[in-house]
Amino acid sequence: MALFYQHNINHSTRLAIWRIEEPEEFFLERVPLKKDVTHPYKRLQHLAGRYLLLELFNDFPLSEIMVADTRKPYLPGEKYHFSISHCGNFAAAIASSEKRVGIDIELVTPRIERISHKFLTEKEQDFLREWELFDRLQLELVTTLWSAKEAVFKWYGNGKVDFREHIKLAGPLHYTASEWMRLPFSFEKEAPVELNIEARIFEHLVLAFTVS
Repeated sequence: MALFYQHNINHSTRLAIWRIEEPEEFFLERVPLKKDVTHPYKRLQHLAGRYLLLELFNDFPLSEIMVADTRKPYLPGEKYHFSISHCGNFAAAIASSEKRVGIDIELVTPRIERISHKFLTEKEQDFLREWELFDRLQLELVTTLWSAKEAVFKWYGNGKVDFREHIKLAGPLHYTASEWMRLPFSFEKEAPVELNIEARIFEHLVLAFTVS
């Protein structure tokens, strides 16, 4: 077992992160491989993400998962709303029987900082400049903003989102209990929607999710 982290958000919503250390055969014992994934490691990530859904809710109907034209996986009967993310040798999943959800995990690397001008607003860049004397923390916060926007994108699920124009940090970052951060965001593609993003940094990994 390689369960890296698990969090029961409330009675109907749970998330977890899996560190992928097992061979493909381990996951195939419980997970149907419906998607045509040819790259061996991407197939492992795909399987691990779905395996996690069963770890969250053991009655999760994996065989019923469909994929929309926007590439968002979903359950036709919406017994559960869910979202999956993976990077490197990690996979993450969130599922809820009541609320829409979105999740993202990202490795903390300079790559995201180099492209930050493509997804950050001017105000968000100003916020990050306040931390420019703390190189590592600034890199973690850039990654957190990217991951938060990815989580909102997955929560929305209908594609065609401009991360600079449609997803904006809407207030100050707040630290909560157990090393969690809460970031208020405004999603402005259609009628504006206010969302809270919860995020946490694990040494070299950032997790962000939203439930609404």
